[in-house]
Amino acid sequence: MTQWFLSYDGKQIGPMDQAQAAAQARSNPNGFAWREGFAQWLPIHTISELTTTQVAPATAQAPAPPPAGTLRQADEIDFKIVGAEMQFVEIELDPGESALAEAGAMMYKDSRVDMQTIFGDGSGSGGGGSFMDKLLGAGKRLLTGESLFMTVFTNKGQDKAHAAFGAPYPGNIIPVHLKEIGGTLICQKDSFLCAAKGVAIGIYFQKKILTGLFGGEGFIMQKLDGDGMVFMHAGGTVVERVLQAGEILHVDTGCIVALAPSVQFDIQQAGGIKTALFGGEGLFFATLQGPGKIWLQSLPFSRLAGRMLQAAPQRGGSKGEGSLLGALGGFLDGDNN
Repeated sequence: MTQWFLSYDGKQIGPMDQAQAAAQARSNPNGFAWREGFAQWLPIHTISELTTTQVAPATAQAPAPPPAGTLRQADEIDFKIVGAEMQFVEIELDPGESALAEAGAMMYKDSRVDMQTIFGDGSGSGGGGSFMDKLLGAGKRLLTGESLFMTVFTNKGQDKAHAAFGAPYPGNIIPVHLKEIGGTLICQKDSFLCAAKGVAIGIYFQKKILTGLFGGEGFIMQKLDGDGMVFMHAGGTVVERVLQAGEILHVDTGCIVALAPSVQFDIQQAGGIKTALFGGEGLFFATLQGPGKIWLQSLPFSRLAGRMLQAAPQRGGSKGEGSLLGALGGFLDGDNN
């Protein structure tokens, strides 16, 4: 290895290797340098080995990590949806894989599948995390009107096992892979059914006051974050539609199931006073503006429950949709009884 010696105002520095000598020379080139092979001390600025800038080889840079709390490594699960009007989803779990579901959603499971109730949203492995993390997750679920607890189903066996989860009322189950839509989905409060372990179930606040009051979903909706499969339930027939940039769709407030975060959700007055009073649609309907994907349902549970309540004998039978003689509870919110 070549040894260098530098001299400044008669004071000698060294020995140094090539990198040290070059660094010292760049910091102060007003001196002399010598190494084996030189007949005499030479001015530093005349020695190309010390003054020429060495270009470091390019190194690969890792891509920026995803924002905290967005994408997680969820379990990869297989599934099949069975039925037409009253569907259920059967999830196939490899050994060690888990799925999480709302309390009371289970239809059946293999004996190898362990069922454990956890506190919070279950986004951590095995319901892990600190007590404050669990408390925050439970608080989010309480705000959305759900149970404080969720159930985790884990395959403890050596072979594949199955667990099935049923829909709470007639309709369809919607499978969505969060990774394919950017990692986040906004949905109505009671639409979540089950998901792969690793998906976080949080809350989404409506920032516009009128949208929160009359948008049919209130100020708080559910937000699903992660990179795994989630399953939602909707009433009646489900419509999946992609809105182009600037495209606007008018929707009954109760028919919205889920939407991508890029879709703008607002409300608009439903025509004049006569239309609002006698049209049966309430004073407002929702406006969804693209770009982004949306999911709509043809039979909101609130509409179904309202018709059943009006037809009950103690209520004197149906008074007619949109009539001032009917129940006034849905006067402002349309189908949000």
